[in-house]
Amino acid sequence: MPERGKGTFATAFGIDLHFLRCVNDYSYRTKLFWAVVAMISAVDIVKFVIVFGMLSRFVFAPLAVLTFLAYKYWKTRISIDAVEKFLQMQQALSPTRYAYTDITAITGHFREKLGQGGYGSVYKGMLPGDVNVAVKMLGNSLCNGDEFISEVSTIGSIHHVNVVRLVGFCSEEMKRALVYEYMPRGSLDKYIFSSEQRFSWDKLNEIALGIARGINYLHQGCEMQILHFDIKPHNILLDNNFTPKVADFGLAKLYPRDNSFVPVSAAWGTIGYIAPEMISRNFGVVSCKSDVYSFGMLLLEMAGGRRNLDQHAERRSQMYYPAWVYNHLTRQEVGEICEAFDIHEVERKLCVVGLWCIQMKSHDRPTMSEVIGMLEAGVDGLQMPPEPFFCGDEQNSVTGTFRLSSELSAISENE
Repeated sequence: MPERGKGTFATAFGIDLHFLRCVNDYSYRTKLFWAVVAMISAVDIVKFVIVFGMLSRFVFAPLAVLTFLAYKYWKTRISIDAVEKFLQMQQALSPTRYAYTDITAITGHFREKLGQGGYGSVYKGMLPGDVNVAVKMLGNSLCNGDEFISEVSTIGSIHHVNVVRLVGFCSEEMKRALVYEYMPRGSLDKYIFSSEQRFSWDKLNEIALGIARGINYLHQGCEMQILHFDIKPHNILLDNNFTPKVADFGLAKLYPRDNSFVPVSAAWGTIGYIAPEMISRNFGVVSCKSDVYSFGMLLLEMAGGRRNLDQHAERRSQMYYPAWVYNHLTRQEVGEICEAFDIHEVERKLCVVGLWCIQMKSHDRPTMSEVIGMLEAGVDGLQMPPEPFFCGDEQNSVTGTFRLSSELSAISENE
């Protein structure tokens, strides 16, 4: 090896190569060589550790801190976004309070009137985004705010496909309004009492099931059970797909679900759909079964396509439909029908379920969840219910019905 090369090698690694030349033992030279390699490797490792330490201090440490801070910011941002998303969702689900000027703008100065009732008037309106709504303006007769409080407190916080949604409300002194989702098909009574817009039997059964599910949700699906007290065709609204939605909660009340009855003074309704116990405690206690009775009367009207009480019926025996259909169904079972009695199986099912629901004693009526089971099942598995109180001899059924109404009124006055 040249002297310059030997000098460079000695300078680089601090090894006296002359000493290696002087060693004649090959094995010893080999050991010395590997010792030199080990020393060089150790020096390189020390250098690497020193360089890495310096890099860690001036490069990796700040980078790690920045990474940690970025992670913490990302986690905080996710938490904030989750809260904001929740609040936006809550705002979207909860009714919005509008000023009266907003109501005027939404309705276009009350330009399009949809209906009129004892509660006031309903107008069509539009929210930003071309969202149609129905605005119910409460009349002066309701200035005490009972209906307003009932509506906002009950449906203001519940959401079900078969219960109409309260979008917002307005309350400025005596000006009160309720803003609902718009139901383009109107109320059920426009269809079931019309000879021109009849549903198929399957569709009618589907609508009956939807109504039952909505009422059952009010009774069992909320933290507090909601008793509607005014189930009738006019208070069942239909969306664009004819999905039924229970509406008009002006008489509704909130009660703990473990309460088996409520005060009679808290309940009322519409004549023809009122359960007997809502008029007198002699017929039982007011409870969720009172809504079941009203639903039964509704079912019978859906099945018959007519009002339960029709003073213009061709025959006197047909004036009160529940009594007439009960007598014919029982006669059909024992083969005693004297006249032609053609009834569709779905019509028969709706009638039988309706007759179960209008039993005079509330404890004889099914719950709404049991009603749903009966409507979902076939007609073959249904048994005829006991004879309702008002049903008897066909010739006397209507007279008995009016007599019963008079007796209930007299009892109510005495109480």
